[in-house]
Amino acid sequence: MLIEIEEILNILSKVTPGPWKSFVEGRDHISGSNFIQTGEKNYDIEFINLSAIDQDFIAMARNVLPSLIDELIKLKAK
Repeated sequence: MLIEIEEILNILSKVTPGPWKSFVEGRDHISGSNFIQTGEKNYDIEFINLSAIDQDFIAMARNVLPSLIDELIKLKAK
């Protein structure tokens, strides 16, 4: 693997808690900007120039990576 599991877990332990939800102007709301709503009160991540699919991927990755890493650890332990 390019990044070791321990490195991924270290980063995940430090990032803003989930769940994260992607909001794209014109798709999810009428006015404002594109942003990811994080699991932390009053902390959103706003984007200026990012495709909607990339933004959706970032939010989705934050939400699913912990489960994927847990599953990988279980599989490696077998």
